[in-house]
Amino acid sequence: MNKNCTLLFHLLDQYIQNHPNKTMLHAKKNLKWEGMLASEVKVKAYQLAIAIKKLGLGPHDYTDEGMSKIGIIANNRPEWIITDYATQYAGCILVPIYPSITASEWAYIINESQIKVLFISDKSIYKKIQSVKDQLPSLTHIYSFDEIPDVPHWTSVVEPIHETEKAEIDTIKDSLKPQHLATIIYTSGTTGNPKGVMLTHQNIMSNIEGSMPAFNFCNSNERILSFLPLNHIFERTVMNIYINKQVSIYFAEGMETIGPDMMDVKPVVITTVPRLLEKVYEKIELKGSQLNGFKKNIFDWAVALASEFNLEKQSLSYKIKLAIADKLVYTKWRQAIGGNIKAIVTGSAACQVRLLKLFTAAKIVVMEGYGLTETSPVISVNRYEAINRKFGTIGTVIDNVKVKLGADGEIICQGPNIMKGYYKHPELTDEVIKDSWFHTGDIGEFIDGKFLKLTDRNKEIFKISGGKYIAPLPIENKMKESHFIEQIMVVGNNEKFAGALIVPSIQKIREFFSDKNIELASDIDLTTDKDVLRLIRKELDQFNQLFAAHEQIKKFKLLLNEWTIETGELTATMKLRRKKIAEKYADVIASIYS
Repeated sequence: MNKNCTLLFHLLDQYIQNHPNKTMLHAKKNLKWEGMLASEVKVKAYQLAIAIKKLGLGPHDYTDEGMSKIGIIANNRPEWIITDYATQYAGCILVPIYPSITASEWAYIINESQIKVLFISDKSIYKKIQSVKDQLPSLTHIYSFDEIPDVPHWTSVVEPIHETEKAEIDTIKDSLKPQHLATIIYTSGTTGNPKGVMLTHQNIMSNIEGSMPAFNFCNSNERILSFLPLNHIFERTVMNIYINKQVSIYFAEGMETIGPDMMDVKPVVITTVPRLLEKVYEKIELKGSQLNGFKKNIFDWAVALASEFNLEKQSLSYKIKLAIADKLVYTKWRQAIGGNIKAIVTGSAACQVRLLKLFTAAKIVVMEGYGLTETSPVISVNRYEAINRKFGTIGTVIDNVKVKLGADGEIICQGPNIMKGYYKHPELTDEVIKDSWFHTGDIGEFIDGKFLKLTDRNKEIFKISGGKYIAPLPIENKMKESHFIEQIMVVGNNEKFAGALIVPSIQKIREFFSDKNIELASDIDLTTDKDVLRLIRKELDQFNQLFAAHEQIKKFKLLLNEWTIETGELTATMKLRRKKIAEKYADVIASIYS
């Protein structure tokens, strides 16, 4: 990174300087990929910044309140990036909002941050925003990226650039400092109202700089595919890392097109969350289960071999077997995700060690990392090189970040990446930032003196009636290694023992019994079927041996419906909303202890 790059839009200037004729952003239109030069992105950002200024928005002063707020609710697309740069150019603050959260949460965010101009992607979002429009007094303009009847298209406000107008924008750009706010990102919130995390240019730029060594495998002549929401700081920071690496960026059409898009783009790296990684492997397993005879035996052998993968030490015979398995099986796994993939970067939640081994054995490096919105976000990450990776950990601490452990094991960090604070809530800021150290609320430990391991969320630890504490996260992560457990939440606060709500993997369970020539009833009946309950009980008992007596799952209940963002059980970053799940299934939990 050039030393003169101190503001986020400097990375775009650097891209243009080094690759003036290279297409930077790509999106599919009418089934064809269309590219946009970095210089085009800059021109469009200038045009939109001028339009924003004409609407009366800008920096009345450069304080948090003095800079106007612009909202965006949209899928990943070139217009998202253009709007981000235009907002910066106009001296405003971008407030990205998750499309998947409720309309009432949209209203809360728009009202608290006093958003005046909102950019949206499509008709469904417009319909949803209209349902709360009368609750949004600050919102004066809505523009769309798609063509929507009765909604001004974003291009309708852009005009050819005049030198006097460009000079006014340049004056604003030159007045911006690294300590000025670039964005306010509202956390998805596992409980209560979302909190607006104020991040400066310096916060994000320092995190980009500190994370760059982890991306040393990625070259400027390669492609990446982006599909995790840019509303989240994880994808937003990584996007800026990509721009700093000057790669070609492709935006997936949607979550449902990731497979075909990967085959089209053949990316070298993607970012994802463990749940999506699990779904990728489930598809691989599904194809494997459809094989017969010798091919099925080879597939099962290759999976078993990968399950034994070790980063530290491998015998010669194991390496030979691995090479054979790669030629016969693993190469097809890589082809299924484009064929050029070198690494998958994952965060937000813990990844199953079983999956880490399977993908790594197949020469797909999984770089599991850790961070929070409040830390811009990266604190630690497992690196591409094997010597700096360790299964079951969240990697080594990146440059520019200091980490220490509190008396109770809480992960506490310090550095230029730490947020400026929570917007309009200094009292909440004071709860987590003390003497310049940010208290994450996560519990961890260091392994081998350098690898950070996350053991639980401080706020999620609960006590059973016998007085002993239970940390649910490691129990849940281990139980999810079962093929038959899709999702799980450990319960038992103030109860006699630990129990669990479990969403079973219906497909896997049916396959298991089908192989035994046992026909099961309907999906609904599966949650009470004695054979299914015995199967899940056997799985739990196997893993229970790894935990202390008071941590073991004594009783459980099966639930038919998968927990999702849309139904309210998961946050926008795929974390369990424990309080909401507990409320929704209060009767089911009560039946565990009745």
